[in-house]
Amino acid sequence: MKPTFLHPPADFSGQESLAGMARIFPAGSCDTHFHVFGDPSEYPLIQERSYTPAAASIGDYRKAFRPVGVDKCILVQPSVYGRDHSLLKNTLRNASQGTLRGVAVIYEDTADSDIEALHVLGVRGARCNALFQGGVSASRLKAVADRIKGLGWHIQLLVNVDDDPGLVQRVAGMGVDVVVDHFGHPHARSGAGGPGLANLRALMKEGRAWVKFSGAYRISETASAADTAIYPIAQALLQANPDRVVWGSDWPHPGIQAREHSSLELARALLQWVPMEMLHRILVDNPAHLYWGR
Repeated sequence: MKPTFLHPPADFSGQESLAGMARIFPAGSCDTHFHVFGDPSEYPLIQERSYTPAAASIGDYRKAFRPVGVDKCILVQPSVYGRDHSLLKNTLRNASQGTLRGVAVIYEDTADSDIEALHVLGVRGARCNALFQGGVSASRLKAVADRIKGLGWHIQLLVNVDDDPGLVQRVAGMGVDVVVDHFGHPHARSGAGGPGLANLRALMKEGRAWVKFSGAYRISETASAADTAIYPIAQALLQANPDRVVWGSDWPHPGIQAREHSSLELARALLQWVPMEMLHRILVDNPAHLYWGR
């Protein structure tokens, strides 16, 4: 049976107003990747950061994404805060745990009491960010995996799978689930045919790895979420295992200076990558299993 894709109306563009729009995503949809940034006088940024973000609050996020139909979301600790989870903890503490979970940055020497406190607040993953300064390096991941596996957490990787095609497999062998950001962040010239994505797809087929359809503009030569070059990458990953695909907005798109990426534009891109019969699975069922099923 040929998949049916949801194609938005011709006048549906990222520049249009959200006012009066009906929701686009199904009820219970989850954005699995967004960040918040506070006033640096209250939440200091580390010196060794790769970018300096503008303030972006949970209120700003909800204003942008509730109209398109995001009901649940996953707050990811950004590299600019290093070990300091104050903003992440305060945001989780003041939000409904039925709708918000978190992904933290855990080190081999993070205290057990700190990890347990984060778990109570709703954290369900530990992030390795190998692309921006201030993140946990891949060399530390075995020690981190040993710290979190008892809680059922996963390891989330922000890596370029083409630079080390075997990394995801090695992490999957550490006894934890592995979630890969931004389509695996392959080199644009590799497209869907690089060795990193081949290994990632094999692990997805075995149910041992997940991938986020997020940050498409980060792997696009045109810096656009609507880049047609993303489509074959998305299809290759969906064909590997649609039960291991989730979606994320990457809001407010840290480190990206070229242009704005509206919630409408990002929703439109997803609707063009994912056939209608898979949309509920990607937006509702899969994130419910990954973030609320343990």
